[in-house]
Amino acid sequence: MPVTHAHPPLHRLPHLPPLTRTGQGLAGLVGNTPVLRISEPLTPAGRGFWAKLEGLNPGGMKDRPGLHMVERARARGELTPGARIVESTSGTLGLGLALAAMAYGHPLTLVTDPGLEPSMTRLLGAYGARIDVVPEPDPVGGWQQARRDRVARLLREEPGAWCPDQYNNPDNTAAYTPLALELTAQLGQIDVLVCSVGTGGHSAGVARVLRALHPGIEVVGVDTIGSTIFGQPARPRLMRGLGSSIHPRNVAYGQFGEVHWVAPAEAVWTCRRLAASHYATGGWSVGAVALVAGWLAANRPPDARIAAVFPDGPQRYLGTVYDDAYCAANGLLDAAPPAEPDVAGRPDEKEFTRWTRCTTVVDPRAAETAHGTATADGTAGTDGTAAAGGER
Repeated sequence: MPVTHAHPPLHRLPHLPPLTRTGQGLAGLVGNTPVLRISEPLTPAGRGFWAKLEGLNPGGMKDRPGLHMVERARARGELTPGARIVESTSGTLGLGLALAAMAYGHPLTLVTDPGLEPSMTRLLGAYGARIDVVPEPDPVGGWQQARRDRVARLLREEPGAWCPDQYNNPDNTAAYTPLALELTAQLGQIDVLVCSVGTGGHSAGVARVLRALHPGIEVVGVDTIGSTIFGQPARPRLMRGLGSSIHPRNVAYGQFGEVHWVAPAEAVWTCRRLAASHYATGGWSVGAVALVAGWLAANRPPDARIAAVFPDGPQRYLGTVYDDAYCAANGLLDAAPPAEPDVAGRPDEKEFTRWTRCTTVVDPRAAETAHGTATADGTAGTDGTAAAGGER
């Protein structure tokens, strides 16, 4: 547990100028999202955490890397004027890339899978994106690998097209420097950071900056059951936006002090409780992060300042998380999470099926390389044949 400090009231913190993007137009709409204090009933009385409401960006948190990856590729000459952008997405990164493509005049193809919500498909199409849906998951890497394979084929078919490669692109991570600086300007000292993990971009980018500014910070990762990122076997997953059936290189395993895995019913309960009590809520990632941040608020010193990143809002989840018929059909209703998570000594000691925490964090890629089982692109040799798309 980190050493905590007595924090000055927020209104006494020195004034810092607002953080704005250089440039005008659409790009200027991104960033400077507010924070909201989350307390009862998600935390005990007198405890709480601060939520960074990234859903108040035009398309959500992934507007930041969508714009930054495009801007940096254009600056390096990798993305030439008018060239097509091609990328795999399960949703929110598609919105960020649609914003960037519109801002800088690029056609856009988004490769997705049948799990993408119809409302998101329609919205991305309205923003000018061409939607390419893969029909079957890869037998090893699931939907994500199938989408990546389709992206590779499309790039071969259209010379000059460019792929951001969000899974491995360091610009994905660097895009979150402004988010970290905003949090520091808004909260001052930060003792605990709670982030969901999918491609690994925002957790790595925010943690790197905050650790330099607040050396004692504790970083807690939030994953979903059925995700292979931290060493669990890949399984079919309902929760989109976090988790993965491959091992993205952007995940900064060394930054995490502990990891929590959350089940879909637990995330749904938390999302709905957030909506009923704080008006600010979101999708699967928000529910999972809020559940973990609430538990941390109850189990860390009372003066610990906890920051949690809420990646999006509730709009794209009206047919899943907030739909009673969908939740009933998938056994997600009336399933309040336990007061405490299960505790595991190692992330691979058993398969987790409910909320579980582990303070031993290992890089599964290193273990696989040692045993000669990692694939050439760093993905896992798992049997997650039907895993849903985890990244946004």
